[in-house]
Amino acid sequence: MKLTVIGGTGLIGSQVVRKLTTAGHEAVPAALSTGVDLITGKGLDQALEGAEVVVNVANSPTFDEASLDFFGTSMDNLLAAGERAGVRHQVILSIVGVDQVPQLAYYRAKTLQEHLLRQGPAPYSIVRATQFFEFMHAVLSWTSDDTTVRLPATRIQPIAAADVADAVAGVATGAPLLGIRNVAGPDVFPLDELGRVTLAAQHDGRTVITDDTAGMFAGITGDVLIAGPDAHLAPTRYQDWLQTVR
Repeated sequence: MKLTVIGGTGLIGSQVVRKLTTAGHEAVPAALSTGVDLITGKGLDQALEGAEVVVNVANSPTFDEASLDFFGTSMDNLLAAGERAGVRHQVILSIVGVDQVPQLAYYRAKTLQEHLLRQGPAPYSIVRATQFFEFMHAVLSWTSDDTTVRLPATRIQPIAAADVADAVAGVATGAPLLGIRNVAGPDVFPLDELGRVTLAAQHDGRTVITDDTAGMFAGITGDVLIAGPDAHLAPTRYQDWLQTVR
């Protein structure tokens, strides 16, 4: 099977390409570095030529209001190019609870992307994942100084990028879901506690202060970012993963 992986050189996309190739499929990475521009459409027709499946894991360069234009325009262009190429299955990677956090522009943008996909011409699948282990370093950096890190107690259920890539590759090589598959890590943490676990594993002496007004996840309450009972739980635990990245 030939699959084109949009964003195929990034954190998730490169792993999806590798997993598909190892499984015997023809996986073509498509990104700006390979001459494909999602916003102008340049190179899309060539990248999708002969592809049965398109896997879209491309990300917006920003998390602000501009992400709405990025995901709206890129999804429109990709669906049109897929229809011209006769693509039989469009897959995107999204976020667990994305439609329940309208206060975040980036989440509204991903919700728009999902809506456009559902209204598009091709059978589709949406893989919604929780926050990646690999992003924890960035989360810590948003609200930190030399001695403290301020984090809200927002509950999250983080997952390893490799497990996300496994889920995306599995969905891409199966029949279209015509719906959503939720994937998450095996454990739930308050974000402030996850910060403490991370700093301790890295022998970082900074103190985590619980501050529900701090950072991107400020003001998110309840379990909207937690996968429900129907979710596929990945095997990798955060503490075990931390041992591999020291």
